[in-house]
Amino acid sequence: MAFNFTHVNFNVLDLARSMAFYEKAFGFREKRRLEAEGFTLVYLTDGTTDFELELTYLDARTEPYNLGEKEFHLALHTDDYAAAHALHTEMGVICYENVEMGIYFVEDPDGYWIEVL
Repeated sequence: MAFNFTHVNFNVLDLARSMAFYEKAFGFREKRRLEAEGFTLVYLTDGTTDFELELTYLDARTEPYNLGEKEFHLALHTDDYAAAHALHTEMGVICYENVEMGIYFVEDPDGYWIEVL
């Protein structure tokens, strides 16, 4: 029996704002969408791999999500670290950096951290 990664989910308060963030920050685009009563699921793709970022929007949700101590994150590899760092600096979204390790983290509009390698 084998298992493969397919997607990870982030719950978001403002779907349009989150989609705009992920497109500008990482070039992710909508691959597919599922709408049902009370919620919308949007699956974002990097256009290269089969892995997806699922954004879940609950129509009735008005309060920010409790992300605990933020001890989890999504990690992304870039082929141009300097350009990515410059873009994220310009966007003002870098929330932590470890120069010695060659990594930094950005924070999305809902408080999720994304590691850039």
